[in-house]
Amino acid sequence: MRTLSKLLLASALAFPASSHGALTVFACEPEWAALSEELATDTKVYTATTARQDPHHIQARPGLISKIRKADIVVCSGAELETGWLPVLQMKSANPKIQTGDKGLFFAADQVETIGKLEKVDPTMGDVHPEGNPHLHLDPYRLQKIALALAERMAELDPGNRDEYLANAKKFSEVWETNIKRWEKEAAPLKGKNLVTYHSNFDYLLEWLGVNVVGDLEPKPGLPPSTRHLASLLELSKKTSIDAVVYASYQDKKGADWLSQKAGVPATELPMTVGGSKQSKDLISLYDDLIQKLLKVTGKPEDS
Repeated sequence: MRTLSKLLLASALAFPASSHGALTVFACEPEWAALSEELATDTKVYTATTARQDPHHIQARPGLISKIRKADIVVCSGAELETGWLPVLQMKSANPKIQTGDKGLFFAADQVETIGKLEKVDPTMGDVHPEGNPHLHLDPYRLQKIALALAERMAELDPGNRDEYLANAKKFSEVWETNIKRWEKEAAPLKGKNLVTYHSNFDYLLEWLGVNVVGDLEPKPGLPPSTRHLASLLELSKKTSIDAVVYASYQDKKGADWLSQKAGVPATELPMTVGGSKQSKDLISLYDDLIQKLLKVTGKPEDS
């Protein structure tokens, strides 16, 4: 038995850990789970939220604490998107790998420049993000940079599988660049369109596509549409051409439907992340679905 134990130990030292599932990933949102799976094949990934949940407001329930306790790396949007619940999970998990300042805590917003940063914030401004808009997964160029940074972090945490992470990142980047060219060509008719949105969820996407945001269903960030504010948007529609009203899959559509009916403009639900619609099963299909839904709602269907 002693000889067998020595042989098993020698074998374990001679061969590195399998590249499959070497890291356990706790992803705060579905987009980061999807990206992690692209970079670390067959790894263990747990997603804290679904596409039908508002990632601003999540309860730090025991199930999440149990999952984050086992994580080697936590991948989140950052820019204070998860500030209401992630610190509680970190504290209660007592996981030394994923505390603030540790390499096991990865914020996407720290890897790229965000839009909408604020130098001064006061309570009257509503639910704003001083560090910038955290929904940056909807800018394909930023997402590409984040993917490379995440692969490097995974390689640093698991050097035995470094080649796999970096090779997968290179493959992802090449496929992603091909799709960016296709998306920009398909979405060309959207340039210059005017939309009313709900919150700042799609700002990165719309800025990339050259779409104008002329109004917001929220009177202030984090506040639901009020009767008075909706009336002001109706007045706006009489002075400014509005092509459509859009909202995320987890948001209440009542305000959008009211404005759509009164102003005579179409309204549609858009997937905020992977799983937000039947079509958005991964990152590529998420972008595909977003662009096609925008084309359709603004009068430019796919087969036009």
